[in-house]
Order: sequence, then C-alpha cells, then structure tokens
Amino acid sequence: MTNLSGANLNSAAAVAPQGEGRESPSKFPTYPAYKDSGVEWLGAVPEHWCLTPLKFSASCNDSVLPDSTDDDYEIEYVEISDVDEISGITGCTNYKFSDAPSRARRILQDGDVLISTVRTYLRAIAPVVRPPINLIASTGFAVVRPRKGILDGVFLGYLLRAEWWISEIIARSVGVSYPAINASDLIGLNVPIPAWHEQTQIARFLDHETARIDALIEEQQRLIELLKEKRQAFISHAVTKGLDPTVPMKDSGVEWLGAVPAHWAVAPTNYRYEIQLGRMLNEQRAQGDHLKPYLRVFDVQWNAINTTDLPLMDFPPEVQSMYRLKKGDLMVNEGGSYVGRSAIWRGDLDECYYQKALHRLRPRDVKSDTAEFFLHVMEMATQQGVFVAGGNQTTIDHLTAEQLRQYRFAFPPLEEQLQIAEKITDVVSKIQNTTSEAEQLIDYLKERRSALISAAVTGKIDVRGWQRPASVPTPESEREAL
Repeated sequence: MTNLSGANLNSAAAVAPQGEGRESPSKFPTYPAYKDSGVEWLGAVPEHWCLTPLKFSASCNDSVLPDSTDDDYEIEYVEISDVDEISGITGCTNYKFSDAPSRARRILQDGDVLISTVRTYLRAIAPVVRPPINLIASTGFAVVRPRKGILDGVFLGYLLRAEWWISEIIARSVGVSYPAINASDLIGLNVPIPAWHEQTQIARFLDHETARIDALIEEQQRLIELLKEKRQAFISHAVTKGLDPTVPMKDSGVEWLGAVPAHWAVAPTNYRYEIQLGRMLNEQRAQGDHLKPYLRVFDVQWNAINTTDLPLMDFPPEVQSMYRLKKGDLMVNEGGSYVGRSAIWRGDLDECYYQKALHRLRPRDVKSDTAEFFLHVMEMATQQGVFVAGGNQTTIDHLTAEQLRQYRFAFPPLEEQLQIAEKITDVVSKIQNTTSEAEQLIDYLKERRSALISAAVTGKIDVRGWQRPASVPTPESEREAL
C-alpha cells in the first residue's frame, strides 16, 4: 500500500530551507537621502535618481512585419495567453506568415519588454530574453525597447513588472469587458531612472534574489503535484485492493482492475445501484404549478454540491418520486470533460431534484453498499481513464445510463466499504492540509518577490553594496556553460 506517513505529510513550510526566501525588503539598507517624486503612487525616490516619462528612456513598437513578408516565412507567434508576469513568455505558436493572425506583427528582440495593452487585468507583462529571430508578438502588446546607453534591458524588465507600475496600467485602462490602454499613454508615465551602473547592479541583485524565490516556489509546486499523485494512488489502491495487504487476492476478470481481494464481489454497477438520469429541461418546464429547485451539471463538483440559488423546474406529482433526491444519493455528471465527476447528496435542502445531465445512483440494498465508498470508486475510475471512448484515451462525450450500468467494479462488504471510506477521508484531509500550507507559502513567496522588485527599482532599498555569493554562478557564466 502507498505509504503516506512521515515526511510526505510534513508541513509544507518545512520544505523551504530555514530563512531562505523569507527576508523582508526592510533588511536591506536605504539610500541616505530621498526626494518626493511628485507622483502619489510612486512616493519618494533616491535624491540623485531621475524621474522622467518612460518615452525619454525607451521607444515603443519600433519594428513590425510588413505586409510584403513572404507567405512562406515561418514565425513563432506570442499572444496574451503566452505571457505571465512571473514565468515570462511561456509558449508560442508556429505559423507561416500567410496563415498567421493579422495581429501577428510586432518584431521582438533581446531586452524588449512586452506589455499587454488590452485586458490589462491579466498582468501579461514579460521581458524578452534571447529570442529567436522570428519571434513575433500580437499587436495587443506594446513592445517597449530600452534606448542604448540610457536604460538597461534587464533593469527595464524588472521596472515594468513592479506592482506600482502594473497597478497604474490597470487603473488607467478604459473599458469594461476588454479594458485597454493606449501605448502612447503607457510610455508617457513617469518612471524612476538611476544611473547606468546602479541599473545593472539592481538587475544583478534581482536576478539572484528572484531566482532563489522562484526555486522555492517551484519546489512547493512539485510538492503539490506529488501530493496530488499520492492522493490518487492511495484512493485507487484502497478501492481496488483494500486496506489489508495480507488478504488473499483473486483475478477480477476486468483488465484495468486486475487482482482484488478474494472475498470482494465484482459486478456491473447496475447490480448494486439503481441508476436514473434526471429530467430534461425545456422552456415549458421552467414554468408550471410545481416548480422545484434542481441541480445542474456545474452544481456537482468533486465531493461538493452547490445548493445556493438553484433554478426552478416543473416537477408534477406523478414524476416527483422518480427525480426527488434522498440523502445518500450519489450524483454523477454524465457529459463533456467532466464525465464521472461525483458528489453525495447530503440532504441540505428539504426537497431537491436534478436535470438530465446528471445520473442519480442509489444503493439497491443499503445493508450492502454505501455511496461513501462508491464516490471514491468513481474518482478512481475517472483518474484511471476508465471512461474513455474506444480505447483511444479520449474522454467520451456522454456516459449514458446504459454504459454506466455495464461497467464492472469491485465491491467489498459494507463494513469494509465504510472503513475504506473513513480511511480515505482521513488521508485526503491530511494531504489537503499539507497542500493548503504549500499554496499559502507560494502566495507568500510571490508577494515577497513582488515587494522586493518594487523596492529595488524604486530605490526603497539600496543594493549598491550587494555582492553575489561566491558559490553562486552568475547568469552570464550560466549562459556560457550552455
């Protein structure tokens, strides 16, 4: 059985080396003298720094692909969904110029910074680092290019990802569905510009510090993925092999199920559960004399059912017994990418019904079966790809009642079902607690990263005397090693 004790369930915070990534920007010294920037959202800046509109230190949208570009010219196209303020440019799509979207026009070069001027709340801002010569961005971006000898490209990449800058871009955007800002307004905003040697020093400092933080974030993300795998493995093992590793086993006769405990029954779902699809909704049934609350597909998530502000549908007396839910019913989604997603009806409302896109599973004999166990069987089945079409690993569009009735699963005695369900609840709770700790630590590290960048590029901290630890390679040496 999968072992989930010990280090695997320790506090997520313990994964981070003590002290690393946890320093406040306040631990660094400040400059000896400051001046009022005159910009409310920027505050004071070091006395010897310049404060000028960005357009005096950088240009915008300098290079575009002409319409005369050869139709067969291959480009790597970056759109807004490919850009993240922390991860940078995360992907691109290959096109021939003739097939590319008409907005694929902005030519990128090393040191540029991409800033989305539409849907600015997505915070799609990223530096361009050693791009291929055919990397092209959407016209939905402003491509800010540092002027040589005035603005360092790496420093600019951090400057334009500072929280005060992003917040100001979002605040100045116009529109409801697609808030946007003009590129000319964007580069007209004032920014603090230190001397060249300070820019490069700040860039080196932030390269080092953000790399440390990013490594810790990645470590927590790996932990979360590991915990997810452990959760799935434990549930799968528990509902197919049981909790006792010493019991005799037998061949289930089901290829994907393999061997199961010898005293378990293997049977089609229909032998153990009544399966009933819900009532079809149409315009007429949204009106009537017997309007009742009913569940929809998106009301049924994994092990959670929404009962707030449910819509009403007409369920006349002659069909109410067929569609009325009872405490302990298992609701199973039957369509789309959510096939098999299940939750138990806990009786939160005195009276509730359900639509046709949901199956209701009810034990034929409550002395033999419980949905508390079969809920986890359904999770195992979806994770193991049991509900796939024709063996091609494509999720079926609909899990019909007839199909669900024929699927064969393993059923332990009722007492064992309850023991397994209780154990799964306990283990999953511990895993979820550790996952939540890891997620909280990631949020903290991201906040710390953002605060450190903002503090450094606005001069709230003085890193002129900072030196990279001797044991840490510089970005330049790492590039040379490649």
